[in-house]
Amino acid sequence: MAKHGHGVSPGPHSGGFRKPQNIRSTLRKLMRYLSRYKPHLVLVAALLVVSSACTVGGSYLIRPLINDYILPGDFPGLARMLALMALVYILGAAASFGYSRIMVHISQITVARIRADLFGRMQNLPLKFFDTHTHGELMSRYTNDIETVSEALNNSFGSLVSCTLNFTGTIVMMLVLSPALTLITFATLAVMLLVVKTIGSRSRRYFAEQQKALGDVNGYIEEMIEGQKVIKVFNHEKEAQADFQYRNEAYRSAAARAQIFAGMMMPAMGNLNYINYAVTCCVGGLLAIRNGDLGGLAAFLQYSRQVGQPITQISQQVNTLLSAVAGAERIFEIMETPPEPDGGRVRLVRAAEDASGNLTRVHYDNNAWAWLKPDGTLVPLRGDVRFDHVIFGYDENRTILHDISLFAKPGQKIAFVGSTGAGKTTITSLINRFYEIQGGTITYDGIDVRDIAKESLRRSLGVVLQDTHLFTGTVADNIRYGRLDATDEEVEAAARLAGADSFIRHLSQGYQTVLSGDGGSLSQGERQLLNIARAACANPPVLILDEATSSIDTRTEKLIEKGMDRLMAGRTVFVIAHRLSTVRNAKAIMVLEQGEIIERGDHDDLLEQKGRYHQLYTGLAELA
Repeated sequence: MAKHGHGVSPGPHSGGFRKPQNIRSTLRKLMRYLSRYKPHLVLVAALLVVSSACTVGGSYLIRPLINDYILPGDFPGLARMLALMALVYILGAAASFGYSRIMVHISQITVARIRADLFGRMQNLPLKFFDTHTHGELMSRYTNDIETVSEALNNSFGSLVSCTLNFTGTIVMMLVLSPALTLITFATLAVMLLVVKTIGSRSRRYFAEQQKALGDVNGYIEEMIEGQKVIKVFNHEKEAQADFQYRNEAYRSAAARAQIFAGMMMPAMGNLNYINYAVTCCVGGLLAIRNGDLGGLAAFLQYSRQVGQPITQISQQVNTLLSAVAGAERIFEIMETPPEPDGGRVRLVRAAEDASGNLTRVHYDNNAWAWLKPDGTLVPLRGDVRFDHVIFGYDENRTILHDISLFAKPGQKIAFVGSTGAGKTTITSLINRFYEIQGGTITYDGIDVRDIAKESLRRSLGVVLQDTHLFTGTVADNIRYGRLDATDEEVEAAARLAGADSFIRHLSQGYQTVLSGDGGSLSQGERQLLNIARAACANPPVLILDEATSSIDTRTEKLIEKGMDRLMAGRTVFVIAHRLSTVRNAKAIMVLEQGEIIERGDHDDLLEQKGRYHQLYTGLAELA
């Protein structure tokens, strides 16, 4: 638990706001997604031009309306002019609706593609990536970042172009009507731009602080929700509340400063507009008396009221766009992260053996597999795993495993015991190629695992973890996760093998009972039995049990052990054990300390050696 005022703040990869580092590159990447809709974007551009032309041109019609129809008293002509103005504004409104509708359609499809590409890339990233990025940080890519991109595509891009066209058109029409009055407006605009720059720069800074504080608050809330059980166990409710109050106050303070400056923008711009309008009225009135162009004055005053609005809107849209570009940049960072390397060309295929012992590839399920080498050779899948002088570290500066050599013949059970951090789980993770070794070799049926395609390699390995994760869905679906094409009969057979069938049938809907919240309605033992059933459904030749019973009571452990014994029959098994009683029947037991195998042998051999294993088994020492 973090101390008050000294909690862990979001790091460089956190969910908070940051300025985009390369706007041009990020925009190019976004445009690659939008380029699929070039005809639609051309139509949007045309509608934007029409909308802006109607907005600007409609105001200019005030001049002939007054000069040619109101002052002369031509009421039939006045009616026609009013009808024309109505048509112009209706056309402008229709064009605005049209481009907004099209942009919403384009943006939602584009955002859906980005979200799908992001999720697809995450599925191909190595575990090391997830070791160095928090869940909250990654979730922020799908929530905050994608939402800002969606908002920008929905509204900001179109609004920015529209405001720019309106501003340009308004300035042009003002110059046409009265260059002298336009100079007065330019002076006011210069002041407006200075105000926008001053207030906007501070506003952006405080909004950045607000987003960072928001990321900190959201991350803390997520962490506390996930750790509620731990909080209550240790009576840390008050401390958690105090830490939250500190972060919440920091967020409130940053948000207040951001909103203060954001709220100053509109009043300041509005007052400057009023000043500009008043000065323009006075000077324009004198000019109108002299040249008799009352309609031109009225039209100019309308433009002078409009000219400040695009500036304010542009400044607001720029902030939104910068936030969206920053979010897109963070998304593309993950999408451009190198995927998990896989140079393996050996594939796992179904095979059948004839009377002569020759293997042939088949395309039906006969519960037999073989390795298909690039030259077409078929090697039977047996489950022979060997480590030869393996050296490994999660980073170059720290070696975890030192010169590890071991072997497991088909059908053998190999156990690993040792203190926390000794390297037991690391060894099993290397068999799956979750990480790449720095030295030595790991072979599987005589084939270097680096030559086996990772998908095929992992399909042949079943893993039962200490921490069981169950997905939202039925019990049958969770068991079938081990092999998605398994039939209902195969799912039930796997459950019976694991010893889970009995309790499943006592659930309200049996195998169709819907689980949620990681199976929170089940006991730890029941969840673990489902985990074993999932591995049984996969039916792998090699099985890895990673302290599968360490958090289970003794009675439940015996029940689970029966299921695991049935599952282990005829398979090569690697067992990471916390309780030594579970590995007495192992073919070989490896005692690890600080990344080295210090003892090896079966149960009886190790007891005779009177070493570390003997101390652990007799209670003279305990696992750290």
